[in-house]
Amino acid sequence: MSAAPSIVWFRDDLRVADHPALAAAVERGAPVVCVYVLDEESPGVRALGGAAKWWLHGSLAALDAALQRVDARLVLRRGAAGQVIRSLVDEVGADAVFWNRRYGGPERAIDADLKRSLGDEGLRVQSFAANLLFEPWTITTGQGTSFSVFTPYWRACMEAPEPRHPLPAPSTTTAVEADVASDELDEWQLRPALPDWAAGLRATWAPGADAGHHRLREFLAEGLDDYADARDRPALDVTSRLSPHLRWGELSPVEVWHALREQRSRGHGVDRFRTELGWREFAWHVLFHFPDLATRNWHAEFDAFPWPPLQQGALRAWKEGRTGFPLVDAGMRELWATGSMHNRVRMVAASFLTKNLLIDWRLGEQWFWDTLVDADAASNPFNWQWVAGSGADAAPYFRVFNPELQATRFDPDGAYVRRWVPELGTDDYPEPIVDLKKSRAAALAAYEQVTARQH
Repeated sequence: MSAAPSIVWFRDDLRVADHPALAAAVERGAPVVCVYVLDEESPGVRALGGAAKWWLHGSLAALDAALQRVDARLVLRRGAAGQVIRSLVDEVGADAVFWNRRYGGPERAIDADLKRSLGDEGLRVQSFAANLLFEPWTITTGQGTSFSVFTPYWRACMEAPEPRHPLPAPSTTTAVEADVASDELDEWQLRPALPDWAAGLRATWAPGADAGHHRLREFLAEGLDDYADARDRPALDVTSRLSPHLRWGELSPVEVWHALREQRSRGHGVDRFRTELGWREFAWHVLFHFPDLATRNWHAEFDAFPWPPLQQGALRAWKEGRTGFPLVDAGMRELWATGSMHNRVRMVAASFLTKNLLIDWRLGEQWFWDTLVDADAASNPFNWQWVAGSGADAAPYFRVFNPELQATRFDPDGAYVRRWVPELGTDDYPEPIVDLKKSRAAALAAYEQVTARQH
C-alpha cells in the first residue's frame, strides 16, 4: 500500500462505473485525486463547440456528485493539460497517474509526453482501454494495415475476442487529507448567459451517467424491437438517443455491448444497433490512422475538387433552416433547438450543403461541431467526409440525397416536417434557394473534373 496519492485524470470518460483508470487507482489503496482539465491551450487540441460546452457542464456536475457518493470529489483545473497534470503531481505529492486512453493525434502526443516524463521521474503512469470496443491498432487487414472500408473492418472486429465485461463502480475511495484547490464549475462559463440559447437543450437532454443508463434501459425496453425497421423515420421515437452519453463517456461502449448481448434473442434490432456501434468504432479507427480528418480530405484526389466561391447567403439559409426544402429545414431547426438531429436527416442536410449548394464539407462540419451535443473528433468529420464523397468507405459522390424524395420515403405523412416547420404552406416559408436538378448536374460536372485529373 502506498501513502502517496494517485491521480486519476478524467477526459471523455465522465463516469464512475466501468472506469479502468479509477478502478486501478482505488485498488492501490492510496488516496485518490480525481481531476478534469479543460484544455483550450495545447497545440492542436480542438476547442469545444457551444453545445458541447453546455453538455460538459452538466456532465461534470453529475460526475462530481457520483464521486462524492464514493467519498471522492472532482478537482477542476484549466490550462494546457500536460502542464496542469505535472503541477498537480507536485502539489499533492502523487507517485502514480492513471488515465483511460484517447485516440486523437494531438491528445496522444500529450499523453505520450506525460507518460515518458513522469515515468522518468519514477512515477507509475498507466493508461487503459475504456472508450472503444476495439482499440484502433488491434484491428488490421491481412497485410497488417488499417481498414478503409467498413464491412471488412466490422467483420474483423466480430472475429476478434469479445470485449471485456464492464467493471463495477468502486464502493468507496480513500480521500486525500489535504484540501486540493479546484476551480468552480460556474467560473468556466460553459453554459450560455445572454442570449440564453440553451432552453431547447435543457428540455431535451439530461447529461450524466445516471441519465445515460436510464435512457439505455428505456431504449432496450421500448425501442429495440422496432429499431431495425423504423430507425430511418425521424418522426418516430425509436432511435437510442445514446450518442451524447457515449461521446462524453457517461456510458462506455462496453456497457452498451453487454447490455445488447443480454438481449440477443430479440433478433435483427440487436444486430442492427450493434452495427451502429461498429460505425462509431470505425470512425475512431480512421481518425487514429488519419489525425487530420477534420481539415484534410481522406481521399487526397478530392483536393482538386473545384469548390466555387462561397455564397454566404446560401450558407446562412442552410444554417437557419430557410432553404425552401422542408426536410433540410426541419433538420437544421431541430439541430439548433435541441443540439441534435436525426441521423437520416443529418445525411440529407449534409448532402444538400455539399452537393446542391456546392459548399465545402468543412464548413458544414464546423457548424455541426458547434451545435451538436454529441460532436466528437472522430464521428463528426468522418460522417461529413462520408457524405461529401471524400472520406473512407464514402458513398459515391454521385449518390445525392434528394431532400424531396427522402421526405416522401422517410417522413411520408409529414409529421417530422410539420413539427419543425409549422409555417410550411404559408407566405412565411421561403421559396427553394436552388434547383435540385440543375445543382445535382453541376455537382456531377465538378466531380468529373476530379476524376479527369486522375487519368
